[in-house]
Amino acid sequence: MPGNFSKIHIQVVFAVKARAALIQPQWEDQLYKYISGIISNKEQKLLAINGMPDHIHILIGMRPSCCLSDLVREIKKSSDQFINDSHFTPFKFQWQEGFGSFSYSQNDVDRVIEYIRNQKAHHRKQNFRDEYKALLREFQIEYKDEFLFEWILADYK
Repeated sequence: MPGNFSKIHIQVVFAVKARAALIQPQWEDQLYKYISGIISNKEQKLLAINGMPDHIHILIGMRPSCCLSDLVREIKKSSDQFINDSHFTPFKFQWQEGFGSFSYSQNDVDRVIEYIRNQKAHHRKQNFRDEYKALLREFQIEYKDEFLFEWILADYK
Protein backbone atom coordinates (compact mmCIF):
# COMPACT_ATOMS: atom_id res chain seq x y z
CA MET A 1 0.00 0.00 0.00
CA PRO A 2 1.57 3.35 -0.97
CA GLY A 3 1.88 6.10 1.64
CA ASN A 4 1.46 6.21 5.39
CA PHE A 5 -1.88 7.04 6.93
CA SER A 6 -2.27 7.62 10.65
CA LYS A 7 -3.92 9.73 13.31
CA ILE A 8 -2.23 9.66 16.67
CA HIS A 9 -3.49 11.87 19.51
CA ILE A 10 -1.41 12.03 22.67
CA GLN A 11 -2.07 14.03 25.82
CA VAL A 12 1.14 14.87 27.66
CA VAL A 13 1.12 16.01 31.29
CA PHE A 14 4.11 17.22 33.27
CA ALA A 15 4.75 19.27 36.39
CA VAL A 16 7.03 22.00 37.60
CA LYS A 17 9.88 20.59 39.71
CA ALA A 18 8.66 19.91 43.24
CA ARG A 19 5.21 20.96 42.00
CA ALA A 20 6.13 24.57 42.74
CA ALA A 21 3.39 26.96 41.61
CA LEU A 22 5.66 29.10 39.42
CA ILE A 23 3.68 29.47 36.18
CA GLN A 24 1.94 32.82 36.52
CA PRO A 25 -1.12 34.06 34.57
CA GLN A 26 0.72 37.15 33.33
CA TRP A 27 3.17 35.03 31.27
CA GLU A 28 1.55 31.64 30.79
CA ASP A 29 0.24 32.59 27.32
CA GLN A 30 3.80 33.44 26.24
CA LEU A 31 4.93 30.04 27.54
CA TYR A 32 2.15 28.24 25.68
CA LYS A 33 2.96 30.08 22.44
CA TYR A 34 6.62 29.19 22.85
CA ILE A 35 5.77 25.51 23.40
CA SER A 36 3.41 25.66 20.41
CA GLY A 37 6.35 26.84 18.30
CA ILE A 38 8.50 23.93 19.45
CA ILE A 39 5.78 21.44 18.55
CA SER A 40 5.22 23.08 15.17
CA ASN A 41 8.96 23.20 14.41
CA LYS A 42 9.06 19.45 15.07
CA GLU A 43 6.29 19.04 12.46
CA GLN A 44 3.67 17.97 14.97
CA LYS A 45 0.26 19.57 15.55
CA LEU A 46 -0.72 21.28 18.79
CA LEU A 47 -4.41 20.61 19.45
CA ALA A 48 -4.66 22.11 22.96
CA ILE A 49 -2.45 23.43 25.75
CA ASN A 50 -3.35 24.75 29.19
CA GLY A 51 -2.52 24.17 32.78
CA MET A 52 -2.15 25.47 36.26
CA PRO A 53 0.71 27.18 38.11
CA ASP A 54 2.30 23.79 38.87
CA HIS A 55 1.64 21.68 35.71
CA ILE A 56 0.52 21.68 32.10
CA HIS A 57 -1.47 19.50 29.71
CA ILE A 58 -0.74 19.34 25.99
CA LEU A 59 -2.75 17.46 23.36
CA ILE A 60 -0.65 16.74 20.28
CA GLY A 61 -1.55 15.29 16.91
CA MET A 62 1.59 13.27 16.19
CA ARG A 63 3.19 11.84 13.10
CA PRO A 64 4.28 8.22 13.53
CA SER A 65 7.91 9.17 12.80
CA CYS A 66 8.07 11.38 15.91
CA CYS A 67 9.59 10.01 19.09
CA LEU A 68 7.41 11.24 21.96
CA SER A 69 10.21 11.15 24.55
CA ASP A 70 12.46 13.25 22.31
CA LEU A 71 9.67 15.77 21.69
CA VAL A 72 8.83 16.14 25.39
CA ARG A 73 12.53 16.41 26.28
CA GLU A 74 12.89 19.26 23.76
CA ILE A 75 9.73 21.02 25.00
CA LYS A 76 10.91 20.87 28.61
CA LYS A 77 14.55 21.79 27.94
CA SER A 78 13.76 24.70 25.64
CA SER A 79 10.89 26.08 27.72
CA ASP A 80 13.05 25.88 30.90
CA GLN A 81 15.61 28.06 29.16
CA PHE A 82 12.93 30.40 27.75
CA ILE A 83 11.38 30.97 31.20
CA ASN A 84 14.74 31.50 32.90
CA ASP A 85 16.14 33.76 30.14
CA SER A 86 12.93 35.82 30.22
CA HIS A 87 13.19 36.25 34.03
CA PHE A 88 9.51 35.41 34.43
CA THR A 89 10.17 34.18 37.95
CA PRO A 90 12.81 35.17 40.52
CA PHE A 91 13.35 31.46 41.17
CA LYS A 92 15.20 29.04 38.93
CA PHE A 93 12.52 27.36 36.83
CA GLN A 94 12.77 23.69 36.04
CA TRP A 95 10.31 21.02 34.97
CA GLN A 96 10.20 17.84 37.00
CA GLU A 97 11.71 14.74 35.41
CA GLY A 98 9.32 12.44 33.62
CA PHE A 99 5.86 12.93 32.17
CA GLY A 100 2.57 11.18 31.66
CA SER A 101 1.27 10.41 28.18
CA PHE A 102 -2.15 9.15 27.24
CA SER A 103 -3.47 8.19 23.80
CA TYR A 104 -6.95 8.98 22.53
CA SER A 105 -9.12 7.96 19.59
CA GLN A 106 -10.47 10.50 17.12
CA ASN A 107 -13.86 10.23 18.87
CA ASP A 108 -12.33 11.52 22.14
CA VAL A 109 -10.38 14.49 20.74
CA ASP A 110 -13.08 17.17 21.21
CA ARG A 111 -13.72 16.01 24.79
CA VAL A 112 -10.00 16.09 25.65
CA ILE A 113 -9.56 19.53 24.07
CA GLU A 114 -12.44 20.83 26.17
CA TYR A 115 -10.99 19.18 29.29
CA ILE A 116 -7.61 20.86 28.69
CA ARG A 117 -9.19 24.26 27.97
CA ASN A 118 -11.13 24.06 31.24
CA GLN A 119 -8.20 23.20 33.51
CA LYS A 120 -8.69 26.17 35.83
CA ALA A 121 -12.37 25.37 36.44
CA HIS A 122 -11.59 21.66 36.73
CA HIS A 123 -8.98 22.27 39.43
CA ARG A 124 -11.45 24.13 41.62
CA LYS A 125 -12.99 20.67 42.15
CA GLN A 126 -9.99 18.33 41.98
CA ASN A 127 -6.32 18.81 42.85
CA PHE A 128 -3.51 17.81 40.51
CA ARG A 129 -2.45 14.77 42.50
CA ASP A 130 -5.95 13.27 42.34
CA GLU A 131 -6.36 14.26 38.69
CA TYR A 132 -3.10 12.59 37.68
CA LYS A 133 -3.83 9.43 39.65
CA ALA A 134 -7.27 9.27 38.03
CA LEU A 135 -5.66 9.42 34.57
CA LEU A 136 -3.26 6.64 35.51
CA ARG A 137 -6.13 4.48 36.77
CA GLU A 138 -8.28 5.25 33.70
CA PHE A 139 -5.47 4.09 31.43
CA GLN A 140 -4.65 1.13 33.71
CA ILE A 141 -1.08 2.30 34.32
CA GLU A 142 0.51 0.74 37.38
CA TYR A 143 2.37 3.13 39.66
CA LYS A 144 3.74 3.57 43.15
CA ASP A 145 2.53 6.72 44.83
CA GLU A 146 5.95 7.61 46.25
CA PHE A 147 7.48 7.72 42.75
CA LEU A 148 4.87 9.89 41.01
CA PHE A 149 6.24 13.32 41.85
CA GLU A 150 8.90 15.13 43.78
CA TRP A 151 6.32 16.38 46.25
CA ILE A 152 6.79 19.64 48.08
CA LEU A 153 7.63 18.90 51.71
CA ALA A 154 4.51 20.77 52.84
CA ASP A 155 2.43 18.00 51.23
CA TYR A 156 3.61 15.63 53.94
CA LYS A 157 2.73 17.81 56.93
